[in-house]
Amino acid sequence: MVLVKEDKQKIIDGFKVHARDTGSAEVQIALITERINSLGGHFKAHKKDFHSRRGLLALVGRRRRFLNYLKKKDAKKYEEIINKLNLRK
Repeated sequence: MVLVKEDKQKIIDGFKVHARDTGSAEVQIALITERINSLGGHFKAHKKDFHSRRGLLALVGRRRRFLNYLKKKDAKKYEEIINKLNLRK
């Protein structure tokens, strides 16, 4: 599912590192997490949509790679993101 412009801006404002930040690892993790969460309702209605499920798994993998990068770069920010988004380690 596509994020509405206003919702996307709210997420960016909540996780940005500096004033014009739109692409830091923290922001991208938050945006991907929102997309993953929004797909939950789709899969409740469409249980056999395996093509979209493959896309979901790709999103989860991309988020995992961003989290691994952030953990290597700054462990403190990694812990903050995990707690703020209620993710498992």
